[in-house]
Amino acid sequence: MGLFESLPAEVSLYEVSLRDGLQNERATVILRDKLRLADALANAGLKRIELTSFVSPKWIPQLADADEVSRHVSRPPGVMWSALCPNARGLERARAVGIEEIAVFISASETHNLRNVNKSVAKTLEAFHEVIAPALASGLRVRGYVSTAWGCPYEGAIDPGSVVDVARSLLAQGCYQVSLGDTIGCGTPRQTRDLLALMFREFQVPQLALHMHDTRGTALANVLVGLEMGVRDFDSSVGGMGGCPYAPGAAGNLATEDLVYMLAGMGVGTGIDLEKIVEAGRVAESLVGRVLPGKVHQAGIRGLRA
Repeated sequence: MGLFESLPAEVSLYEVSLRDGLQNERATVILRDKLRLADALANAGLKRIELTSFVSPKWIPQLADADEVSRHVSRPPGVMWSALCPNARGLERARAVGIEEIAVFISASETHNLRNVNKSVAKTLEAFHEVIAPALASGLRVRGYVSTAWGCPYEGAIDPGSVVDVARSLLAQGCYQVSLGDTIGCGTPRQTRDLLALMFREFQVPQLALHMHDTRGTALANVLVGLEMGVRDFDSSVGGMGGCPYAPGAAGNLATEDLVYMLAGMGVGTGIDLEKIVEAGRVAESLVGRVLPGKVHQAGIRGLRA
């Protein structure tokens, strides 16, 4: 089968700017403005939006208002607001404010995991028993992140077998999907092909998503490989906001506008209005007070439509 002959009619995007994006900004965005951005993202057609993270404000002060954001966000039909919950206390807070889906995160790299959560990979997976099972018992959906799946800022290349092992444990505990993160944006298309080939020997298509960073400009190329190999779920961040506080030099996430533009041009639907998501990017840029790196965000869409 030739290139582009196996493309799907549509894919699902999972927006992470309100959490993964804002947690890396120097400026702290106030509650009213976070809600404004949330409304803009939902209005653009996004249905899966990670709203915040229920972590200690000591570690991520930009998200100290997680409870208030969750209480006051609008709830349009069909939009799933999710939140990162690293521990049992985070889950308790999420349930109290009506969050319907949570996410847990872990690194494939021992060193990055220690820097991030001060635990080994094994201890982190063990601790998730206090989060995932109770969440499922409460009727919440649980998604998992495996970061540094392509490479680590401290260890370099990561054994793909380690990524498989961590993903297997998350799915066995009850995560409906595992998002594989190229945290430092080092992945290349061939590397992505090899990693996914290994993953798909054991896991089904709906169980895997891609969370690409664009540090070295390869995010869209890796997405394209994922599409060809069957991946149908992709994480992105409006304007390309994001990074990782425990990955020095990591640039932002794959920009939602860039992904929507590419997919639309290939006839792959997302349910997202390009003009409205570009406008949401402008809202985000006005809130953080810096130029965002997304290519379509910067170029705009003037002249692209008749």
